[in-house]
Amino acid sequence: MHGEYKVPGGKLVVVDLNVKDGVLRNVRVAGDFFLEPDEAILAINAALEGSPSSTDAEGLAARITAALPESTVMLGLTAEGVGIAVRRALGHATEWSDYDWQLVHMEPQAPALHMALDEVITAEVAAGRRAPTLRVWEWASPSVVIGSFQSLRNEVDPEGAAKHGMTVVRRISGGGAMFVEPMSTITYSLSVPESLVSGLSFAASYAYLDDWVLGALGDMGIKAWYQPLNDIATDAGKIAGAAQKRMVGPDGGPGAVLHHVTMSYDIDAGKMLEVLRIGREKMSDKGTKSAKKRVDPLRRQTGLAREAVIERMIASFGGRYGLSRGKVTDDELSRALELARAKFSAPEWTARVP
Repeated sequence: MHGEYKVPGGKLVVVDLNVKDGVLRNVRVAGDFFLEPDEAILAINAALEGSPSSTDAEGLAARITAALPESTVMLGLTAEGVGIAVRRALGHATEWSDYDWQLVHMEPQAPALHMALDEVITAEVAAGRRAPTLRVWEWASPSVVIGSFQSLRNEVDPEGAAKHGMTVVRRISGGGAMFVEPMSTITYSLSVPESLVSGLSFAASYAYLDDWVLGALGDMGIKAWYQPLNDIATDAGKIAGAAQKRMVGPDGGPGAVLHHVTMSYDIDAGKMLEVLRIGREKMSDKGTKSAKKRVDPLRRQTGLAREAVIERMIASFGGRYGLSRGKVTDDELSRALELARAKFSAPEWTARVP
C-alpha cells in the first residue's frame, strides 16, 4: 500500500507498507523533507511497525513522537504528517496527479446560479460523470452569500443590503458570510473525488486542498498560511475564507467534496459593515477590535490587476497538476438554472434559518 501527503507549508511524505493480521508491516517512510539525526528515520519506521491498522493519525503520531531521539529536528515534516500519510495508504487515497483536471471559467453569472453550479458540478463528480474541476467564478452582481447554517437575520442587515443592491443567497456549505462585489472578489471552487482527501480529517482537508494556492500566492510575493479552521492569512491580515460540503455518490458510495474559497482582492470595508452584522463576539476570537482590520486585500499586497492575479493562480494550479480548459455542459447548465430558480432564489431556502 502506498500513501502520500504534502505537509501544508512543508514537504512531501511518502509511506509504503503492508498489513498482515491487522497490523502494519514492512513500513517505509520517505520524502523530500529534512530530518536529523539520520537514525530518526529508522525510529519512525520502527514506531509504526506492528501498529494496529485501525490506529488513527493522532495515535500514529503519538507513537512516532515517543520513539524519536531527543535531539531530533524535523524540517518540512511532522509526526502528524506521517500519520496522515499512513492513513491515506490504508484508505487507498488518490493523488492530484491521478486525474485530468478541468478548468471552468465562464462569463459573469448571477449569485443564485453560482450556488447551483457548485451543487450540480460536484454531484456530477460524485457520480463519476465529470472530471475533477477547478471553477473560477465571475460575478454578475454584488451579493451576500451566507453559510448553510447561518441565521439570516443575525448575519445580514436588510436595509444595508437593499441600499447597496446586494442579492442575498444561501449556499450549501457551512461557514461564514461572504461579502461580494464583482471586481473586488476572487472566488473559486474545487469539486474533487472523496478519495483525494481519504485519510484526512475535515480540518486537515482544508489545508490540503488549498496548499496549491498558498504556493501561487508565494509566487506573487505573499507569504500566506492556513489559519484553522478555514482562513488563509498573512502577516497583514486575513485574505480569504474557505468552506466545504461533502456529497455521497450513487447508491451511497464514495462521493465528492466541494471546496470553495472567496478571496478579497479589494474591499469597501465601510459598505461591508453596513451590510453584514458582524458582532463583537465574532471579532474577539480573531484577535481584532474592528472588522475593517480583519481583511487585507490582494490588490494592496500584490500591486497586480485582479485579472492578473487570477491568471497566475490558474497557471500555478496547471503547473502543479495539469489543467485543461473545460466547460459546463448543456445538461449541467439546464439543471443549474432550474435549481437556481427553484431553490437558491426561493425565500424558503434563503431564510431556512431565519
